[in-house]
Amino acid sequence: MTIQTAPIALYYWPTPNGWKITIMLEELGVPYEVNYVNIGKGEQFEPAFLAISPNNRMPAIVDPEGPSSDGKRGGAPIPVFESGAILQYLGRKFGRFYPADERARVEVDQWLFWQMGGLGPMAGQAHHFRQYAPERVPYGIERYTNEVNRLYGVMNRRLADRDYLAGDYSIADMACVGWIRPHRNQGQDLDDFPNLKRWFETLLARPAVERGCAVGNEHRSNLADDKEAQKVLFGQKARD
Repeated sequence: MTIQTAPIALYYWPTPNGWKITIMLEELGVPYEVNYVNIGKGEQFEPAFLAISPNNRMPAIVDPEGPSSDGKRGGAPIPVFESGAILQYLGRKFGRFYPADERARVEVDQWLFWQMGGLGPMAGQAHHFRQYAPERVPYGIERYTNEVNRLYGVMNRRLADRDYLAGDYSIADMACVGWIRPHRNQGQDLDDFPNLKRWFETLLARPAVERGCAVGNEHRSNLADDKEAQKVLFGQKARD
């Protein structure tokens, strides 16, 4: 069993992607310290953060007790960006919530990447067109609200005969739950998806999920009312 002595540095803002990592760290019970990256003020573009996360996106971590060349503890610190990669890294390191058996791991990976490539981006677009777009675009609203509805249906069917997305409770569930929390902002009614609703309520009842989703709540604000933050978040182009 791997024991973490020095706290993992977490670069974070309280969003569905950020919650993935706070939930995992709370489930693991390992020490970590939060470094808030205010994405509405553009702190994700600061050089110190870009050295850790070159895509100027949070979350990211720096593990001061990185792997050594022989795979044991005691290596140099290691930075990891991209929420899915962080979940996999932590799952491998601590041997929890990410199975070692290859067949079981593939099952988890499929649903983790389904979230990374589908649920997250599509729900994010639904949020954008339903809440943040400077003008109402009916096509965009309908397109992404319908796509999120389809994805909720995929989860609902998957959960018809199982408690969790991929065998036991895993990083795949942690990756998805934060994107279901704002379901109303995505134009979805969980009563239309009873299996998904049962899964969602089961996860929210886990103390570590509750604690993870509460990290930084005091920093959350309604971006729909913050035009300056919208300029930072939605007006980005390539930077030198």
